[in-house]
Amino acid sequence: MTDANALARALDLLAGGQWQPAHEVVQKETSTLAAWLHGIVHTLEGDLDNARYWYRKADRAFPGPDAVHDEITAAQKALRDAVAPPRS
Repeated sequence: MTDANALARALDLLAGGQWQPAHEVVQKETSTLAAWLHGIVHTLEGDLDNARYWYRKADRAFPGPDAVHDEITAAQKALRDAVAPPRS
């Protein structure tokens, strides 16, 4: 189960470079999106081995630390798409 509000908060924190409080949020979540965010957390932290682990859990390729801001933007879009009401 995903708490979209919690993940949105984590993404806001990540966008601001605040990986420590974001880590507190994502480690309580079990969704694939949370695993992706967990990987981003560890990328920002500089723990790239741990980041790779979480990217594997999210079934995503690890793009490396240079892509972290693009990853945050992509994750924000993924969360928006996940919570958007279906189109008629």
